[in-house]
Amino acid sequence: MYSLAGGNVCPFHAACCEAGLKPVFHPFWETFPLADIFLSITPDILHQLLQGVMKHLISWLTSPLAFGPAKINAQCRSIPPNHHIRLFSKGITTLSHVSGKEHKSICRILIGLVTDLPLPHGQSSICVLRSVQVLLDFLFLAQFQSHTDNTICRLNNSLTCFHENKAVFINLGICMQFNIPKIHSLIHYGLSITLFGTTDNYNTEQTEHLHIDFTKKVYRATNHKDELPQMTAWLDRCKKVHQHAALVRLRQEPDQQLECGPSVRSIGPPRPTTWALKMAQHLSAKAVSFDDLHELYRATQFQDTLVDFIAQFNYPGTAGNTLLTHARNMLIPFCSVAVFHKVKFVSNDTESAETVDAIHVWPEQKDACGWIIPPRFDTALVLTQCQDGTDREFQSYCG
Repeated sequence: MYSLAGGNVCPFHAACCEAGLKPVFHPFWETFPLADIFLSITPDILHQLLQGVMKHLISWLTSPLAFGPAKINAQCRSIPPNHHIRLFSKGITTLSHVSGKEHKSICRILIGLVTDLPLPHGQSSICVLRSVQVLLDFLFLAQFQSHTDNTICRLNNSLTCFHENKAVFINLGICMQFNIPKIHSLIHYGLSITLFGTTDNYNTEQTEHLHIDFTKKVYRATNHKDELPQMTAWLDRCKKVHQHAALVRLRQEPDQQLECGPSVRSIGPPRPTTWALKMAQHLSAKAVSFDDLHELYRATQFQDTLVDFIAQFNYPGTAGNTLLTHARNMLIPFCSVAVFHKVKFVSNDTESAETVDAIHVWPEQKDACGWIIPPRFDTALVLTQCQDGTDREFQSYCG
């Protein structure tokens, strides 16, 4: 085939098509004899792993020859709500045009979806679970923002373990072979990270996000190709608005001296990020009795926990039977409490203020279709400080 590259184009194209290769006649790198052009093909987390390998893995697991779509979707509906986990109430097999962000959310819960599911005909699922585990390990290790020899070794070991267990999908009849380019590309991740650094330096996820925001969305808004110059003008205006907002923020800082030209921010250790509670201005429920907390909210131990908390607050430093005696002899002069149905923990970092976590609570209720929505009452671990300066951790119900 190499000899055909210097002759007629048609025989060369025919030979490449017969071998299953894309014909590239006289590529631009043929005059670079000392360059390995294949090293320039760096890993791509978005298109190779999330939209490639994980897409194949999910299709294998949801195959009727494996766990099946019904069981996977039922597992999705049984996952309890969590602030950092996206819930797929209708399952994951009903999704169409799954984005990279949705694949990320699926990967967070994928191992939990298949852990206890049986395979058809009583077959062992150990190799399937191991394949899922090591592929997820590979995915998250490949996204590390800092690597050592140990992490790269673990990355390669995860891939080796997958190749040792992948035959289970062939034995189940789900696939015939693994001649998949995106799975083959995984062997280059360790070398690319060693040569060029972590994958966030050359990942296409950020540029894809900008491409969607600044090209596809604007193009759909214009609804006509003749209005593409308007898209360019809109992007230019957005850039000027961002520059003006940055200038306004800079002028509002009292320590900056703009008369002497652009200022240089001091470089030092990062400021510690603290959390603050963010609650609604008005109560979700002004007075909820202890009986309603028990029956509707399913907070069965709220009154006992409240008594223990008051005893710890009024008698700091006591513990054991003495604290238990104070709690038993305490009389609460009220029988209802105010309830907030949501409490947020917000980062105090002004540059990236965001909701770090949240606590939810709601009573049993019915939706528009008459289905009963079960109650939810989160439990928070509160870290307090004793008089001697030591930290003490105990459970406290938020409501």
